[in-house]
Amino acid sequence: MDQAKQRDIASKGGQSVPAAKRSFAQDPALAAEAGRKGGQAVQASDRSFSRDRNLAAAAGRKGGQATHSKNARGQDESTS
Repeated sequence: MDQAKQRDIASKGGQSVPAAKRSFAQDPALAAEAGRKGGQAVQASDRSFSRDRNLAAAAGRKGGQATHSKNARGQDESTS
């Protein structure tokens, strides 16, 4: 599936919910509370990033490199 078609499908999903019912968009405090609840659902022994700073840093680095390499590839394709 090409990217334009995928974006079109995703857009329809977002448009199907009225703005008034997008509660997290309307209420940041509700979104924060939901995030807290989600974090509390994970047992402390399984929260590896909070216990191992180096692991968290390595994961962040890996994500950043992946993002930057995608951007570089996109720029290379558009200029050639």
